[in-house]
Amino acid sequence: MNAGTHGTPSTPPARPYAPSPHGMYLRHFGLRTAPFGITPDPAFFYTGNTRGELLDALRYAVTQGEGIIKLTGEVGSGKTMLCRMLADCLPPRVDVLYLLNPRLEPDEVLHAIAAELGLALDGCRADAVLRALHGELIARHAAGRQVVLLAEEAQAMPGATLEALRLLTNLETASHKLLQIVLFGQPELQHTLDLPQFRQLKERITHSFAVPRLPQALLNDYLACRLAAAGRMAPLVFTRAALRALARASQGIVRRINILADKALLAAYADDAQQVNARHVRLAIADSPFYRAPWHAGKLLAGALSALMLVLAAALLWQWRASSPDRAAAMATTTAAATATAAATAAGTAPPSSPLSQLSQASQAAGHAGQPGRTSGTDDAAPAHAAAAAPEAAAPRASTVASAPSTLLDSKLAESRDWLAQQGPRQLVLHIASLPASDTAAAETFLQQAQQAIGLHDIHVFRLPGAAPATAAPTTLAGTPPGLRQTTPAQAPASVGARLAIVYGSYVDQASADTVRARLSPASPQKILLSNIESIRTEMKTVAAAKTGRGAP
Repeated sequence: MNAGTHGTPSTPPARPYAPSPHGMYLRHFGLRTAPFGITPDPAFFYTGNTRGELLDALRYAVTQGEGIIKLTGEVGSGKTMLCRMLADCLPPRVDVLYLLNPRLEPDEVLHAIAAELGLALDGCRADAVLRALHGELIARHAAGRQVVLLAEEAQAMPGATLEALRLLTNLETASHKLLQIVLFGQPELQHTLDLPQFRQLKERITHSFAVPRLPQALLNDYLACRLAAAGRMAPLVFTRAALRALARASQGIVRRINILADKALLAAYADDAQQVNARHVRLAIADSPFYRAPWHAGKLLAGALSALMLVLAAALLWQWRASSPDRAAAMATTTAAATATAAATAAGTAPPSSPLSQLSQASQAAGHAGQPGRTSGTDDAAPAHAAAAAPEAAAPRASTVASAPSTLLDSKLAESRDWLAQQGPRQLVLHIASLPASDTAAAETFLQQAQQAIGLHDIHVFRLPGAAPATAAPTTLAGTPPGLRQTTPAQAPASVGARLAIVYGSYVDQASADTVRARLSPASPQKILLSNIESIRTEMKTVAAAKTGRGAP
């Protein structure tokens, strides 16, 4: 099969309308069958984005009959489709065997290959199976046949099984390998092969290929290819905004593209529309579990998390250490600077200086002031001078901030309640900070700085009842999944009473939450705890019940 310059396939044979759950929109868009199914159908093979070239290269490597061939790609990138296409386009003299279960033990692999060759060897020892395989492969080679084994999900194979496959390549004549092996796997397969114990297997790999992600520039061509293969005669328009949203959400993974495009067509059908716009794609994205990229991916977001933890450190240091006049002055100065920065940002002008650098300086000043025995002399002459100069000018600003309505905090509290109602009870969150409910100024400033650093989309604030007194025994965070229950040290008297709990993110499993916590913990001045949505709801109900009880006659 020759690769073309674009992905338009030859017209497939006519098909009747296929019964499928997508049938409701097939006639609406003039389709014979669902164009974006996720089952690898060779009729929908897209030759663009080097896939046609990859198929030609695989076919060439197999027909050469030398060594082991490896093809890797992300989950849903199209590896299975290439595997099916390879099996279909090989010459008639090639016998194709499939190894569909990657978790077989070495002896089980030998029996599975024997079964694919039609040998009845149940109950035979491994050495007897190997001799029978050798004899069968020699007989087929003598008859002019070539045997190729296609092994999918190779990244999940036990190490001993991979070694057994390598040993099978030792079955050869004086000039030809009797068994050709093609490994299809995720990128983890390459990580496995890089281990020292697999260096012999790695040396046997003569051809390595990788399936690329689909770039946005080829997305419209890919969609047109699938639609034409499904029977669409005229182009179906995906607007530019729709293509951008689809590319951003799918990240170039063709399986995701198929899922989202299918749902977008359904949304367009519901609107009785003949083109797919951004709204239809957004509806599809909202209905898909992968609608957002992993929050922790990329250097930019990692930097944003560091910025968030600087903000958090400053807010907590203000709360814990602002007791002396010098510390209060430092707190007021930084609060005023944050307010000025927020106002400058809203007005579209450049802030007077970096808010993160101001926070860092404030944190250092507060940290020095909180250390026993530190004075305003010698090494700290400059910070002490700044603190001494600030009280008269900064105190009125601090008073203004403290008495101003907490509009951002109030808005976030209301928004967080709505968000909480939409979450599943087992969704996990990270408690990154806890402030007294009475200290609305510190909470307001924290939210302002977090808004500028990374935005407030993943930050939520809840008003919760007070913690145990200082004399109480350590408490366990309610709702923490088994195996991760953590105890918090007894709270200081200043923490007794209602508090504002600040949580970050929403995670479907413990592994995802632990990954985030590991990134945040080194920069956090407070221990980050793991909890679930149900525990927050329970505490919120406690607050509501307490308020109702106080108001009752």
